[in-house]
Amino acid sequence: MIRVLIAEDQAMVRGALASLLTLEGDLEVVAQVSRGDEVVAATRETTPDVALLDIEMPGGDGLSAAADLSDALPDVRVVILTTFGRPGYLRRAMESGARGFVLKDAPASELATAIRRVMAGERVLDPALAAAALAEGESPLTPRETEVLGAARGGEPVSDLAGRLHLSAGTVRNYLSSAMQKLGAHSRAEAVRVAEDKGWL
Repeated sequence: MIRVLIAEDQAMVRGALASLLTLEGDLEVVAQVSRGDEVVAATRETTPDVALLDIEMPGGDGLSAAADLSDALPDVRVVILTTFGRPGYLRRAMESGARGFVLKDAPASELATAIRRVMAGERVLDPALAAAALAEGESPLTPRETEVLGAARGGEPVSDLAGRLHLSAGTVRNYLSSAMQKLGAHSRAEAVRVAEDKGWL
């Protein structure tokens, strides 16, 4: 029996996933959580073989949770399950230690097969997404540019961002300007959109 933890913030989706996986004779859902920051504790408590993590959750996203899990409990295999087929997400998922990356619109049987394959030591990636990730390449943004651009998502004034990031306003402007230039964007809102679309934020 393969023991599975599901981390998904939408209760209806989480319940549906649990029901579908339980119909498989060799899969047992041993834990369900709705937040990224609950994953490691729930994993320690319930000892799943596979952690199925959504990317977008409160309390830290699935990619951060995958990295935390990889550090804390490296024997647990992580499969990222997401609506967002973005090449940058796939690359970041692999860097976070995930063994699989499956889109939510895949059939339930495909998800069950992915879990079994990951348990058998394989990597499971959507082929089209893997090809796109290779073609797209890595994010051109530095970690600091990524941090500042991510913080700028809400459209706050530069002075507020500077206070929150403990940087000078001029430094924040420089990072934003550099990020916009690298992404070919004419505004910081456009830069955020481009980086999000590619999965770099």
